[in-house]
Amino acid sequence: MIPVRVAAHPALPSAPRPVPAYRRVLVPVSGHDSEAAVAIACELAAEHGAAVTAVEVVEIPAELPLNALMPDEEQQARRARAETQAVGDLYGITVTVRIVRARSAGPAIVEQAEATRAELIVLRAPRKQRASKRGAIFGGTASHVLTHAPCRVMVVTAPRRT
Repeated sequence: MIPVRVAAHPALPSAPRPVPAYRRVLVPVSGHDSEAAVAIACELAAEHGAAVTAVEVVEIPAELPLNALMPDEEQQARRARAETQAVGDLYGITVTVRIVRARSAGPAIVEQAEATRAELIVLRAPRKQRASKRGAIFGGTASHVLTHAPCRVMVVTAPRRT
């Protein structure tokens, strides 16, 4: 198991807690930015014998029909599929990749989590620069997934730059 540090209160010391075993992991992908999330999902899957499903959402603008041709986006989705499967191969994991067409990525990710009965979503979400302490930490897609997911969500972010 991967030890995770969890602190109940900033002043109290934290002890490593084992991460629960998950059997079905969903990881949204969007090009090379998602490689860290895919690697974490594959590492968890390799340790616990879990299945990994990656979902690439091709967002279709509202003014176009859902079946509209989007050659650039579809080509990017195919590249993401190959990269995701290559990361899975490094961990000895077969990654099932689904390419989904939708108006918005957030609801599509939640629908895929429900459809695959995912027990964990490993989501890459860059931190937003906040103007105030009350501003959103993540963008719309991550916020939607965190609010509506039918399972636990592990957020993977890039380290803070100083």
